[in-house]
Amino acid sequence: MSNNLGWVPPGVDTTVPSPARVYDYWLGGGHNFAPDRALAEKILQIMPGVRDAARLNRSFLRRAALHMAEQGVRQFLDIGSGIPTVGNLHEIVRAEAPGCRVVYVDRDPVAVAHSELILAGDRDTAVVQADLRDSDEIFAAAGRLIDFDRPVGLFMLLVLHFVPDEWDPAAIVGQYRDRLAPGSFLALSHASAEAKPSGMDEAVQTYNVRSSANQAFPRTHDEVLAFFGGFDLVEPGLVGCPSWRPDGEGDFAANPEINEVPFAGVAVKP
Repeated sequence: MSNNLGWVPPGVDTTVPSPARVYDYWLGGGHNFAPDRALAEKILQIMPGVRDAARLNRSFLRRAALHMAEQGVRQFLDIGSGIPTVGNLHEIVRAEAPGCRVVYVDRDPVAVAHSELILAGDRDTAVVQADLRDSDEIFAAAGRLIDFDRPVGLFMLLVLHFVPDEWDPAAIVGQYRDRLAPGSFLALSHASAEAKPSGMDEAVQTYNVRSSANQAFPRTHDEVLAFFGGFDLVEPGLVGCPSWRPDGEGDFAANPEINEVPFAGVAVKP
């Protein structure tokens, strides 16, 4: 993808690694550049299980989305959606309930540009380029497709660990919660500060040095649990990513320590 940069949106510095593009590389995608691949490979050398952790998160997205669709939710808002890869949210929920509407939000212009290309002509999807803190802008743009007087499935997967404490991530989540209708769901995953697979601390440090504009802040179980304030967690609560309603052994990594790296949970607004 880096050999032909004519499509890249103006102003994108392709020499700076992006979380969305590094994640895309770990998932086997092709929407990344040499600096993204270099950082991704460096972290893989330090912590080989990080690719499994990315896969576990993607599998959790599918299970959480299907749960919401089974509960009757037909409109979805994905904050920090990243680069489109196989098994996107709109594909998952429409397999369960055709006609679902999905709005993707990411601040990375490359992620947005790819989303626009892939979703061109799909009238039931939209893409918004915005920072998750810009909730007014996001709700205004998403409101052209989503009826916020009805339940919404809100996804915030592997995004809040890029939000420093001084931004008050719990308050940011609260801004979204307060504007959602009762019966709406929140699916959230977050890097754990408690899981300690080999190389994790060094991997986080390496990422933060090499991607200075997107620092990672792993958090404890209690810190992540606070993000669900005002929601009711559904069983089994906030757990290691693959332990959230797994479909089988394939939802787990071979290394049990990797299974605890992303916390994951789903909750409903009463």
